[in-house]
Amino acid sequence: MKKMTRIGILTAGGDCPGLNAAIRGVGKAALGCYGMQIVGVRDGFRGLVEDNLLRLDKATLAGILTVGGTILGTSRDKPHRMPFQGRVRDMTDVIVENYRKLRLQALVCIGGGGTHKNALRLAQKGLNIITLPKTIDNDVPLTDTAVGFDTALGIATEAIDRLHSTAHSHHRIVVTEVMGHRAGWLALGAGIAGGADVILIPEIPYDVRKVAEAIRRRSQRGTNFSIVAVAEGAMSREEAAKFRAAHAKKRAAQTAEAKAKARAELVALDEQHTGNTLRLAVQLEKLTGLESRVTILGYVQRGGAPSAVDRLLATRLGTACADLIHEGVFGVMVAARGDGTQPVPLEQVAKKRKEVPPDHPWVATARRVGTCLGD
Repeated sequence: MKKMTRIGILTAGGDCPGLNAAIRGVGKAALGCYGMQIVGVRDGFRGLVEDNLLRLDKATLAGILTVGGTILGTSRDKPHRMPFQGRVRDMTDVIVENYRKLRLQALVCIGGGGTHKNALRLAQKGLNIITLPKTIDNDVPLTDTAVGFDTALGIATEAIDRLHSTAHSHHRIVVTEVMGHRAGWLALGAGIAGGADVILIPEIPYDVRKVAEAIRRRSQRGTNFSIVAVAEGAMSREEAAKFRAAHAKKRAAQTAEAKAKARAELVALDEQHTGNTLRLAVQLEKLTGLESRVTILGYVQRGGAPSAVDRLLATRLGTACADLIHEGVFGVMVAARGDGTQPVPLEQVAKKRKEVPPDHPWVATARRVGTCLGD
């Protein structure tokens, strides 16, 4: 087996707490245990196109464990569809060429769903690729959890905790939007932990009348305020039916024109969904007679120092990644499994999403404590 002496590492997609801890975990193990040289690639895959690099040594890695964000920067640029010099181009071959020019023997990609798809494309081009899962949405499949989720969960829970007192004081409905466009793990977890009275997630389309009815029942029992935790991707039953129909059209499309038309319909539906939380608050105010206010947590969920759990997870996954590189294991994601890790083939991860199953224990728990899920 050829000894690995020079590796690259990048962070791609949305930022989150714990990325620097993951970089440090890979870096310190690769340097200290295996004597590898480490090249940091700035701003995601774009850094390999523009030769935008940072040498990672002991000094660079020192002091970053507790720092939020990523010292390497990040972007959502895709290798096969990257804006470059005024137009969108396929830069995959350029990335492959620069990987070889830099004499890299492996490339570590830390990211979520999009990053894993892009990493698989590069692996299929013959590059030695290994990935680490990170996302505050917790929707990367085949891993117990992902870097960033625990910190975001704590932030969202604390926000809901703080909103209880103001909702109670003013006898209001406070609708709190939590990140999660396609998966409801963050809203569900924070809603349960924060004692939300209603939790709405993408996987369970809601009936606004049932939500209003649950809030009115609270009022009739003498509790004249309610906290509604809503994932940004949560939608009504009517809206969900439209999305299902559009996705069905896309799957059934046989021609390029039909596929383009179906994609355009999905884009239009996404645009119509923008502002859904604000509309929901207005609807609930009309249906219940209670004043409604909206708090959108937004990017505060991505920021700040990582939790102890995320620091431990990132370090654990990072050091396991260095071990796998040393062993010559590539084309895999380093998944969290209990207290350990497990390499999972990228083909099983890419283009898939871990959604909340309707029979998941968290869903059952929410229902048992009387939380309305809108259905």
